[in-house]
Formats: sequence, structure tokens, C-alpha cells
Amino acid sequence: MSLAVRSPAPASSPPAPAPLHPRRRLPGAVWVLVLPFVVMFAAFFVAPIVYALVQSMFTTRSSGLGYGAPETVFVFLDNYARALSDPAFVESLGRLLLFSAILVPSMVVTALGLALLLDSGRALFPRAFRVLYFSPYGVPGVVATLLWGFLYVPATSPVLQLLGMAGVDFDPLASGTVLFSIANIALWGFAGYNMVILMAALNAIPSELYEAARVDGASAWSTVWHIKLPLVRPSIILVTVFTIIGTLQLFVEPLVLRPLTTAISSTYTPNLAAYNQAFAQGNPNLAAAMAVIVAVLGFAFSFGFLRLVNRKDNRAW
Repeated sequence: MSLAVRSPAPASSPPAPAPLHPRRRLPGAVWVLVLPFVVMFAAFFVAPIVYALVQSMFTTRSSGLGYGAPETVFVFLDNYARALSDPAFVESLGRLLLFSAILVPSMVVTALGLALLLDSGRALFPRAFRVLYFSPYGVPGVVATLLWGFLYVPATSPVLQLLGMAGVDFDPLASGTVLFSIANIALWGFAGYNMVILMAALNAIPSELYEAARVDGASAWSTVWHIKLPLVRPSIILVTVFTIIGTLQLFVEPLVLRPLTTAISSTYTPNLAAYNQAFAQGNPNLAAAMAVIVAVLGFAFSFGFLRLVNRKDNRAW
């Protein structure tokens, strides 16, 4: 009886590896949700910027001896040169930078202080105070400026009247103090909003870190300095960038307060100067150039701040 030798079964070939980067087509539902945002973003953000850039490179001139129809002429960067050679506009840029130097640190410190106070666990009725601090953000800027305008005018301000009875002569709308008064309105309106952002970051910190710090005998200040502040640093950076961009958009407060004081001129801020050129002087092309200059400043300061922060992070690592 012969023994038959079985040949080994052929080994099965391994499955083909899946592609590293498979192409996945987005479902139609995603495009339905994304398309409205893309259309609105392009129509109300990208298109106005492009239009302002185009308008800033043209000007309208009278043809002939002034009796012909006006014609639009391409002047390239002449409107930018006119804007930067205007002493009033350059002064408004410097005033805007001073306003940013006043408001940005005040906003960050105030919002962070309120957030840390409510997160400390020692504040009474923290939810009620959170709503109270946030409520000024719901007041429109024009209404808020009108309310503070009544408090800035001695004839209608009970605070100034009491100070006058005490022998203290203080004018919030004087030329030397009006910029601080405007910063106070912006601080009152937006500190609560930024506080909510920082509160969300503080609430996201794991409670185990606090328990470990408590076991190690860390004080409340040490917990804030070594745990809370480092972990909410990205939110602090976000609040700072938002505030920088917001200060460069200063327009409503000086426009509303202008009838109440002679310290605010038609060129007090760059946006107010652009508004005056567009609707009072009838020169929308120069106004567009001024607006573009302010936008470039906003981009430069925001990008420079983020670059500085990222450089410090890289050095720390």
C-alpha cells in the first residue's frame, strides 16, 4: 500500500493594500449646507473688498472746462498717496493706534479678571453675574453710546453734577479725555462677551488638575498662574486678536458723540474720515483708499501679533 504524499496547499495571496489617500466624494447634503455660507461669504465679504480695491484705484474728473460729463480715470495708487499725505488722516491713524493701546490691554485684563472671578467658586450667584456682565453686549452700539452720552454731559449727568457739588471739575468729552471716554464705552459693551469666551475655556480644564494641585498644597494664586492661565492662553490670544480688529473698526462711538463735543472732528478716526469723504465730500474713491489702508493695518497688526506669539511658543519648546 503506497502512501500518497499531499502537496501543500498554495498560500493565499495577501489582500491588496488600501490606498493611502482614498478619494471620497462629499455627499450632496454637505454641499447643501455649505453652499449658502459660501454664497453669502462671497457676496457680503469678498465682493465688497474686491470692489473697494477696484474703486480705490480710480477717480472721477470733470472733462473739458468743467461743463462736460465727469469721467472715471485709472490713477493706480494716487488715492493712497493723497490719503497718506493728508495730515488729518495721518493724525487719525495715530489716534487710532493710541486707542488700541488703551483698549486692548484693558479689555483683556477686564475680561480675564471677570472670568477668573466667576470661576473661582467664591463668587455669589455666579450665573446671575455672568448674565449681568454679558448683558451690555446685547445693547446696540448706537444705543450704548447715547446712554453714555447722557452721562458724559454735565447738564444731564447726575454723576458729574455730584462731582461738581464736591468741587471736582471733570469733563469726559474734553479733548484730552474723550478718547478714554470712548474706550470706556467699548470696554463696557464687549468685556462681557470676551468673558464668556474665557469662561468656556476655563470650564474645559479637567478637574483632576485642580485636585492634584490641591493635594500638592498649591495656593489659589499658584493654581491660576500655573494651571488656568497656561491652559486658557489660546483663548486669551483669540480675545486679543478680536479686540485688535474691533479697535480698528472704531466708528459708531465718535459719530454719535460728535454733536455733543467739539473735540471730535469729521476726521477724528480713519473710518470717520472715510465716511466724510464718501458722503460729505462726494469722493468715494478716496474713501475706498482710506478704508483699504485701515484694513491693511488691521491685517498687519493681527498677523504681527500672532507671529510674535507663535515665535514665543516655538522658543518655549
